[in-house]
Amino acid sequence: MNAAGTLRGAFFIPVALALLLAACAGRSPGELATPGAARSAGEFCIERWQPQRLPGKRSTRYDVAGDRDRPFVRARAEASASLLRHRLRVEPAQLGELRFSWQVPALIERADVRQREFEDAPARIVLAFDGDHERLDARDELLFDLAHTLTGERPPYATLMYVWDAQAPLESVVPGNRSSRVRKIVVESGPQRLAGWQAYRRDIVADYRRAFGEAPGPLIGVALMTDADNTGNSAAASYGAVCLGPAAAGAAPQPQR
Repeated sequence: MNAAGTLRGAFFIPVALALLLAACAGRSPGELATPGAARSAGEFCIERWQPQRLPGKRSTRYDVAGDRDRPFVRARAEASASLLRHRLRVEPAQLGELRFSWQVPALIERADVRQREFEDAPARIVLAFDGDHERLDARDELLFDLAHTLTGERPPYATLMYVWDAQAPLESVVPGNRSSRVRKIVVESGPQRLAGWQAYRRDIVADYRRAFGEAPGPLIGVALMTDADNTGNSAAASYGAVCLGPAAAGAAPQPQR
């Protein structure tokens, strides 16, 4: 690729390479708070989210709905893509379960997380991990450098997404379309469970190992994401509490049915 092609490619860096979930802490304009989320003993539930715009993308609209007993984040995308993120650091030895719920009223026409041109999803939970950047291959090193040029920061070493897709098989692991450091696990597929609230408990370490074939580094960020920019369509979702807790003995990384 010549220099002009490389520069053009910078403007098409995949969403996952622009997450920047380890950015500066503190309150920021537009921060969303969901205090009072119900939790179990030993759980940490995220109560504050910060908006994260993506270069060259329209922003998805996020707002808080529900009540104090059950607050949730409502997302609406109109040919847009952006995130709500929460910065944290959990060392690998302390990683346990991720517990979350969401509600999706409709799928996105033509969307398919396996195809670069149609890689939209009405609901995603995104985990960002630190790691040894010296282990990146040449292609990912180039992509990370381009992301740094555009944003001033390098992306997370690894990004694991839980997604609702229209077509990909349930529990399939979908590689990133542009980076080997991105993996998507399809935790919901098709229209069968639309409209109702769906809840999940995931073993973070087991899912990471299955997706990347290695042990995870520290968890440095969690994000919500509803996007419809690639298809140019609309998407909506509601997100319940997102919590980190101890791993359940013998728990399998399967969605609750």
